[in-house]
Amino acid sequence: MKLATYKDGSRDGRLMLVSRDLQRTCDASDIAATLQQALDNWQHVEDALQQRYKQLNDNVVESEAFQAARCASPLPRAFQWADGSAYVNHVELVRKARGAEMPESFWSDPLMYQGGSDDFIGPYDDIILPSDEWGIDFEGEVAVIIDDVAMGCSDIQALEKIRLVMLVNDVSLRGLIPGELGKGFGFFQSKPASSFSPVAVTPDELGDAWRDGKLSYPLRSTYNGKLFGKPAAGEDMTFHFGQLIAHAAKSRNLRAGAIIGSGTVSNKQGTDYGSSIDEGGVGYSCIAEVRMIETIRDGKPSTPFMQFGDRIRIEMLDETGVSIFGAIDQQVKPLK
Repeated sequence: MKLATYKDGSRDGRLMLVSRDLQRTCDASDIAATLQQALDNWQHVEDALQQRYKQLNDNVVESEAFQAARCASPLPRAFQWADGSAYVNHVELVRKARGAEMPESFWSDPLMYQGGSDDFIGPYDDIILPSDEWGIDFEGEVAVIIDDVAMGCSDIQALEKIRLVMLVNDVSLRGLIPGELGKGFGFFQSKPASSFSPVAVTPDELGDAWRDGKLSYPLRSTYNGKLFGKPAAGEDMTFHFGQLIAHAAKSRNLRAGAIIGSGTVSNKQGTDYGSSIDEGGVGYSCIAEVRMIETIRDGKPSTPFMQFGDRIRIEMLDETGVSIFGAIDQQVKPLK
């Protein structure tokens, strides 16, 4: 199934089903008013949602043209948003740029932070911030929404609890990160509201592209109209989603509607640091990686972070070139 949330003036929006080709949509709020309500009652509503989804794709139910710009993030707010860093190449690159060795444990124990989940940005909404001198960066990622997960679950048990898959723009304020990490107490001000793709998709809808807790398609980031990166989400992913979920559940229960992120999608591309689109590589999913490579190579970065007016588009296409989740398409604007 493909599910979305239309804005309707309420905090949590209205649940919609979206056709496989993202062309049509129909109301599903009579089955479950919101996506969170559907997740809370998944065993009771899944069959009804699947039946209507089939009717939508068979064009035998009342529907209308799907408009991604009307969407909130699939969950406009969530009980939890925990973002991992499954692509250790990204972590290694960050540390090398500042001359720090990477602990060996990073290859066996995932990094994870708990982000703000009370106010997500819609996929076509502006990224509004007080200043563009804080090192604004986009981060293209994959995320999953889970059902209830018991404390101490195994990786395999965790995989069975994944209900939906979607894309993320995990906005970062790079200029604020060093001061926060220097306090030894993690991210807070440096991680403003994230945004998610218009559509969240059940794993079965992804076919063979979803294997062993990884999604194999390239993640495309287009920055100011130019392709910036297309790294394969299934490559160089040190920790699959089952491992990330089990890590988050080591000492606590996780509840239906919790979101777990992959961290910035990053490929080594057979090199020490990867290479840009212009150099014939698959590029990157954030500006920071380019700046890190410039620092390692030239002694200092030369690519600026995002400024007011800049635009980022994050999307994933299937093998036929059809968008799977719809696009996150946003412009950075000042707080007024």
